[in-house]
Amino acid sequence: MDMLMGEQIAAVHLTDWRKLAQGLHARYVVDDFQAGARFVAAVGEAGEALGHHPSASIGRGYVDLKLVSDDAIYRDDEGTEHAVQWVTQLDVDLARRITEIAADQQLVADSGSVSHIELGLDTAQSATIAPVWVALLTGNAEDQGRGTPGGDEIRDALGRVPNLWFGDANEQEPPRQRFHLEVYVAPEVAEARIASAVTAGGSIVDDSNAPSLTVIADQDGNTGVLCVDTSAA
Repeated sequence: MDMLMGEQIAAVHLTDWRKLAQGLHARYVVDDFQAGARFVAAVGEAGEALGHHPSASIGRGYVDLKLVSDDAIYRDDEGTEHAVQWVTQLDVDLARRITEIAADQQLVADSGSVSHIELGLDTAQSATIAPVWVALLTGNAEDQGRGTPGGDEIRDALGRVPNLWFGDANEQEPPRQRFHLEVYVAPEVAEARIASAVTAGGSIVDDSNAPSLTVIADQDGNTGVLCVDTSAA
């Protein structure tokens, strides 16, 4: 299926779900582990009916779900098709069904608490260093470039470690922080999250692309990026 643009995702009004990075994320509040297991079992049956499944984790008082298609179709400027990890209509359809299941089981979504972490590494030689990082992170060379329309981004097929992407860096610049965290949050909590970081002693380094991207530094100058997919909000 074709990948869906942010505007298309926003148009379907998935109230329980938030678009973070490549996928749709939801958190549901449950009373106990058994309630979470029953919910996940029902979600699994819905996934079987559609031939598509979310990733799921059960914690104390919650169930986290992520929906993404590994074979979404992206077309570049030349019209060439690429299979990428992204949201498709299949994810939207299953998200709607899961919302219905949650309502039937009287579960409430905690949409503001969903989050997703990715790693960023600035370098001028991603093709050279990517094999080292895929070996360290996943041990599977096929994870280099997986689910992307080219490039060296590392995505673990088993979802054990965060994605690692490579940003541009000028090797002539003085040494600086190269690794940073990308923290994806729901749009409605971004402002409060930034304010909390600043109250704790952090500082806003760059908000020229806010609210989509806000770079925040700690007192030692280490930076992280708070990310919001405004197009799908």
